[in-house]
Amino acid sequence: MATRRSFIQHAALGGLALNAPGLLGSLDDLMNSPGPGGTPPPSPQPSPPPNSNDVGQTLIDYSAGVPSGRSIKNAGYRGVIRYMSERRESWMLGKPMRAAEVADMKANGLVIVSCYQFGKGATSDWRAGFNGGVTHAAKGIALHQAAGGPSNVPIYAAIDDNPTSSELELVAGYIRGWESVIGKGRTGVYANYPTIDFLRGRGLGTFFWMHNWGSGGRVHPAAHIHQFEIDRLKVDGIGIDRNRILKANYGQW
Repeated sequence: MATRRSFIQHAALGGLALNAPGLLGSLDDLMNSPGPGGTPPPSPQPSPPPNSNDVGQTLIDYSAGVPSGRSIKNAGYRGVIRYMSERRESWMLGKPMRAAEVADMKANGLVIVSCYQFGKGATSDWRAGFNGGVTHAAKGIALHQAAGGPSNVPIYAAIDDNPTSSELELVAGYIRGWESVIGKGRTGVYANYPTIDFLRGRGLGTFFWMHNWGSGGRVHPAAHIHQFEIDRLKVDGIGIDRNRILKANYGQW
């Protein structure tokens, strides 16, 4: 089966462990969630961006380590997309983002975008459907808040896959789970073109970070960020993916 990386390489198209239970505590302290099947809690809408000059600039994402803010800035990047999720593999030393890293990024004038991804392939997060979305949203919020993330920005839930038409309903259930906890206004989705199209048709998700796998060389007009390159460059010896900012407000903080 083709992987996201092998797909992009052939197509040539142009993340420390944390015990979540100790952080989660009582979910009532983190959010006012009615639980599965209830009405999604009201969600504060993301604040307007500090400026509108970011469109066209580049963000990087990474999970194998943590490059310094100075190196990222000196390389010409506007900021980072960072994992608010535990590491799945031992080499994922950049998961989750910590408060010290946030302080470093801010000291260097860089923006941060939050995302959540734990599983991959057969264990992909979205395969757990609605209940998985509820569980992962709670974990993502806890880690985002522990790092110092504000309560009015989105967290992107990862659909790091090319779902078949028969799998898209499960994806939709997963995103509904996220929305039932974090609210629609704060729900971001990392996905390919067809998945973004499907979710928008169901009124799901507000922010979209698009990847190329299964996108047919197209960039979705609703995408806020586009991941255009994977694992070709490094910063401080750490492999990075590169992402182009497409809209002024893309969930940055």
